[in-house]
Amino acid sequence: MRRGWLIALGVLLVAAGVTYQLRATIAMRLMAGAAERALAADPIAALPDGLTVALCGAGGPMPDPKRSGPCVAVIAGRHLFEVDAGDVAGRNMTRLGYAPGRIEALFLTHFHSDHIDGLGELTMLRWVGGAHREPLPVIGPTGVEDVVAGFNAAYRLDAGYRTSHHGPDVAPPGGEGGSARSFVAPAPGAGLVVWSADGVTVTAFSVHHDPVVPAVGYKFEYGGRSVVISGDTSKSANVEQFATNADLLVHEALSPKLVGILNEAAARAGRANIAKITVDILDYHTTPVEAAQTAMAANAGHLLLYHVVPPLVAPGSEAAFLNGVAAAYDGDVTLGRDGTQITLPRDSNEIIVEQRRL
Repeated sequence: MRRGWLIALGVLLVAAGVTYQLRATIAMRLMAGAAERALAADPIAALPDGLTVALCGAGGPMPDPKRSGPCVAVIAGRHLFEVDAGDVAGRNMTRLGYAPGRIEALFLTHFHSDHIDGLGELTMLRWVGGAHREPLPVIGPTGVEDVVAGFNAAYRLDAGYRTSHHGPDVAPPGGEGGSARSFVAPAPGAGLVVWSADGVTVTAFSVHHDPVVPAVGYKFEYGGRSVVISGDTSKSANVEQFATNADLLVHEALSPKLVGILNEAAARAGRANIAKITVDILDYHTTPVEAAQTAMAANAGHLLLYHVVPPLVAPGSEAAFLNGVAAAYDGDVTLGRDGTQITLPRDSNEIIVEQRRL
């Protein structure tokens, strides 16, 4: 018996040694297969017809290992859109399998840096990934022209290099960058249709993020389902109005208690600038409980919290962030992370929640 175990152990050790020696070859073969499967896959075609929301960025301006800068992918039927472009928007879209080359339009809620700092890379990935001959439509309130022009200027040399290197069939001249499409933010209570094609309607509405003006949210409608994305805002009757009976409310959330801990730490450390910032941000964001109250008043079918501030890195911090939410809203609540995906199949009441791995 003992001899048999020794022989088996010897065989295992030899196999392990051979595997170790061949690890580079094995890794290359695995990589080749994985790359081919990823490039051939079409996760959008695999989705049920309807609306799907995927968080390609669930956080705010502070680094959080589970939550990147704000980015919301919206799939309506077979059409791919994006709301805001946080720091790694394009890369996280790729990790989710939603190729940036397929993005038909980008909608910006406002022009805080954490919502736009991934715009340059996103437009580049979209351009060369889809060999586009027209720039990406970037739709936003007044001021979007300046933002897009700035990124286009910053990436102008890069675009020239790529066309020279890869050729005009891969990087067609004129398809790089973004094309700004601005609108005047509607008055409170009013909505403005900013996209309508192939059964997809996108309506912009104003939110309160003073002194950041203009600032808007968006409502997507397709296949008898609806999604409302708040953008950055303090608690807003306008969000409540446009989210009334929506299937999904994607709402920003900031915890004053947790931010208060950062404020106290900054004060003790003598960081007066950080202490001031962590006080200032309290008055133009929505608390998790206020977001839940809005969802309850609007009779929204599901609440997805995103733009999560501050970073939730300590054990138990997610529970602390959600404290009081269940008492304010009797529906289902999802605390967003990068890769959180919610699907609303058309002409139904079904809500499918999953956490995708990035």
